[in-house]
Amino acid sequence: MALSIKTAEADRLARELSRMTGENMTDAITRAMRERVDRLHAEREAHGGYAARVRAFVRHSAALFDRRPVTQDEWDEAAGDLPVPIGRGR
Repeated sequence: MALSIKTAEADRLARELSRMTGENMTDAITRAMRERVDRLHAEREAHGGYAARVRAFVRHSAALFDRRPVTQDEWDEAAGDLPVPIGRGR
């Protein structure tokens, strides 16, 4: 199988990696790509697991709270905007 390196930067990096590791260029590039692929797989698994946990949390939590629309009276009461009885100023 052939791999064609088409840029000067890719060639320079491959040669530098080979020199630093003491591996031939094929082994150095193969190992670098394997490590990156493994890292990307791990990131995707972690993200997928996180997203699933968040969805489960939202489903569970939604059942615990009253989610109906708030009436104007409830809003006023919560905000402290209760009507003042006639004859009494604020």
